[in-house]
Amino acid sequence: MKLKLHWQILIALVLAVIAGRLSGVDGEWLGIHMYPVYAFLGTLFMNALKMIIVPLIVASIISGVSGMGGTSGLGRLGGKTILFYMTTSLLAILTGLLFVNLIDPGLVDGEPARAIVGLDPAAAAQVAQKVQGRTASDLTDVFLSMVPPNVVAAAADGQMLGLIFFSLLFGYFMTRIDRDSGSLLGRFWQGVADVMMGMTELIMKFAPLGVFGLVAKTIAGIGAEQLNAVAVSLGSFTLSVMLALAVHALITLPLLLYLFARVNPLAHYRAMLPALLTAFSTASSSATLPLTMECVRDNAGVSNRTASFVLPLGATVNMDGTALYECVAAMFIAQAYGLELSLVSQFTIVLVALLTSIGVAGIPAASLVAITIILAAVGLPAEAIGMILAVDRILDMFRTSVNVFSDSVGAVLIARSEGEQGVLRG
Repeated sequence: MKLKLHWQILIALVLAVIAGRLSGVDGEWLGIHMYPVYAFLGTLFMNALKMIIVPLIVASIISGVSGMGGTSGLGRLGGKTILFYMTTSLLAILTGLLFVNLIDPGLVDGEPARAIVGLDPAAAAQVAQKVQGRTASDLTDVFLSMVPPNVVAAAADGQMLGLIFFSLLFGYFMTRIDRDSGSLLGRFWQGVADVMMGMTELIMKFAPLGVFGLVAKTIAGIGAEQLNAVAVSLGSFTLSVMLALAVHALITLPLLLYLFARVNPLAHYRAMLPALLTAFSTASSSATLPLTMECVRDNAGVSNRTASFVLPLGATVNMDGTALYECVAAMFIAQAYGLELSLVSQFTIVLVALLTSIGVAGIPAASLVAITIILAAVGLPAEAIGMILAVDRILDMFRTSVNVFSDSVGAVLIARSEGEQGVLRG
């Protein structure tokens, strides 16, 4: 009997951890260096996913919006989607703020942990170079990127906000032209969407190999010194993030699912398991989007009309796990520097984390730029990010899974509110 995809991915994850720890960076097998093999498999899988993201998003949104039949459907669905995303992101940030204040990860034996954690000069320099000159005023760039001067260039650069805005407008105005032309365009974009989903299914057959490469490479690259740093200096920070993510993913979102959609959370976890495992291994909500859409439509029973609108938008603007992480990271760094942040400063962190999470790209480590903006807003140096780089990749995998799960919960809630009867039918 052929194993289901989520079991294949889970087995690949376990084997990847074992292989990564055994081989390390320099390990060989039959005379072959294994680390480049891991990198090749992971990169090939990620490239295949990224290859289909732009046409899938554009075709899905255009066909989804045009199928709503005008402003009433779009306005109603859009309003519900934005309300859900803003609410869950705020709840996630407040959860992170609660745990970071309870645990005080930036303090060791009551003293600031800066001397114990230390800063990696090389890593700090790299981060500072990437985000040099970033300030809170750069939040305006998020909104400017919604209207790209060149939509083709936006597609090439992976500027998802600009593509989503263009696709929304294109789909809407398809409903405003004459019926024959609109019908022709509608069939074309629906055909493109169907083709892209077929390509997605093909790529996902190789997901276990890609997951194995990505995770094995990550595990192999973590040396003994880094592991000691995680266990000793950054353990409480990691614990704060993990507990906050767990509360949001295992309590807050399931409660919303049960109370407002009357859906069994366990059934939804089962439906989304392949997407969650892929999100964990890739640390990219955008790369996971094709599988997220497949799980939500085929396993959770959400209509293509709802899924094709809610999920591409969520993969770009709904970052619950990322927003939570940004808040905890900024508070941790402030504590490590011995700063007592007032309620006003903490509210500033909450607000800026909420706004920056909207524009964070769904790719690994993109939240580092957002954290820099938050640090600048409360007067902390950007190079302090170097304190969390040792654990950022691992925590990125967890928070991405939370991002994807939140998107899927939103799709189910909105589908229920729209009166769809087939949600989680099996």
